[in-house]
Amino acid sequence: MELFKNLYQYRELLKTNVQKEIRGKYKGSFLGILWSFLNPLLMVLVYAIVFPYIMRMQQEHYLVYLITGVIPWNFFNLAIVTGANCIWINGGIIKKVYFPREILPISVVAAGLINFLISCIIILLFVVFGGIGITLHVLWLPIIALVQSIFTLGILFALSAIDVYARDIEYLVQFFLQLLFYATPILYTTSMFPEQVRWILYLNPMTHIIDAYRSIFYYGTMPNLASLLYIAGLSILILVVGYLIFKKLEKGFAEEV
Repeated sequence: MELFKNLYQYRELLKTNVQKEIRGKYKGSFLGILWSFLNPLLMVLVYAIVFPYIMRMQQEHYLVYLITGVIPWNFFNLAIVTGANCIWINGGIIKKVYFPREILPISVVAAGLINFLISCIIILLFVVFGGIGITLHVLWLPIIALVQSIFTLGILFALSAIDVYARDIEYLVQFFLQLLFYATPILYTTSMFPEQVRWILYLNPMTHIIDAYRSIFYYGTMPNLASLLYIAGLSILILVVGYLIFKKLEKGFAEEV
């Protein structure tokens, strides 16, 4: 309750920070926010050209299959990479002004969510012009995006706090994210693996999240409710644990930064 009370009391600061995160990301760029569209498109283009030849992928509408995985992954990846040091880089403000420190990681995730929802326009265009079409199941998008945001924020609470005391965490996170990318069925399908070992892929929470997006966009079906409920519960648990870690380490932020 303290978190929600602080967010309401400092809502204008939160709004300003989210705007700063969005604008600052593309500051000095000629194309500005258009990079929200271009970055995932360029990634998909590279993977669509190279990966089918490496893995001999025969997936129907493979370009659409790719983009329904790459864009949600970009949301998660960019939020973690840019937010891991959000406390450290705002050290000057933290030393001078009091405000709820949790606003900083929340702003990163909120800005990432806005960029992601804008980027979903690309998915919809690919789905329509790729010959798949849109169904009413796309209305599940806000729920799935909310679950992903909670999951991402929980991780970011812990990482941003730990990063203040252990600066090497940023480099470890980047390495781990590269491994996690290939451990998530974004470029390939889970059906490529024997059924006996397929469960290993689902130990990865991002597999459940990507599957949910693919259900509503690519397959035109409801997301697997058991899977979605599982990842929602896990995300809330990670959020609580991450927030507790953040509040525990918050006491030393001003001295460390």
